[in-house]
Amino acid sequence: MKIATAAYPLDQFNQWSDYATKLEAWVSEAAGQGADLLVFPEYGAMELATLNGPDVAADLPASLRAISDKIPQVDALHAELAAKYGVYICAASAPVYDDALGPDPVNRARLFSPSGEMGIQDKQIMTRWERAPMGVVPGGPLTLFDTALGKIGILICYDSEFPLLARALAEADILLVPSCTEALEGYWRVRIGAMARALEGQCVTVMASTVGDAQWNEVADLNTGMGGIFGPPDAGFPPTGVLAEGTLNTPGWTVTEVDVDAISRVRADGNVLNATHWNEQPARVQDVTQRRLR
Repeated sequence: MKIATAAYPLDQFNQWSDYATKLEAWVSEAAGQGADLLVFPEYGAMELATLNGPDVAADLPASLRAISDKIPQVDALHAELAAKYGVYICAASAPVYDDALGPDPVNRARLFSPSGEMGIQDKQIMTRWERAPMGVVPGGPLTLFDTALGKIGILICYDSEFPLLARALAEADILLVPSCTEALEGYWRVRIGAMARALEGQCVTVMASTVGDAQWNEVADLNTGMGGIFGPPDAGFPPTGVLAEGTLNTPGWTVTEVDVDAISRVRADGNVLNATHWNEQPARVQDVTQRRLR
């Protein structure tokens, strides 16, 4: 398969058709390069707040509500484009108010299949900024999506920095990591997390980023990142573990081919067997001793 992951700039829109035109242009470009799976970043949906005008876009609580209200329409557009171009699309995550989960917003990514069917994945662990002032809370549980491309899991940004979350998705062939990071150190925290999860799980991880400035929005005003696709540095994969990476802070797609069979082979007979040997850890950490050395 081919995977395309985005370095995605946030824009301002005067009307819905402006957004729809932008999204289709991005999907069309990736599909034109032969991509089967397209990954957009965390909080890429914040640009939708501009459809309610600059005052709403600049007001944090109002912008969260405005974006959430548009998600059904946004999702219908993604489902239409996934079917039209015959691709899987991980839509840019968005703040969503879901009455079934309580009064506070969740950070929700959605995965669309070529049939137009949709699955959702909410972020599990919130950053300090998401906790306050955003007031975002953990949403529904982790989900493993069984697709024609293989088994896919989604770890939204900060979630990729927690190995037990990835371990819960240990059967995944591909872990998607939509991210939104302000500074270079934030980008590298998520990238290191994504690469570590590829090492531990002997799988492929796919990192998408927001890029550029959006000073009109408090959530994603500054953005640093690029697309990246990573695997275990082992047989059948590059020795660096980097299958492909973009150019820092340069908008566009990073596209590469991924051999899902290589994941099965490295898990079964790699130079190391991290995924298999994971369960040996608990017995080795039960009795931690302390010793003072002078």
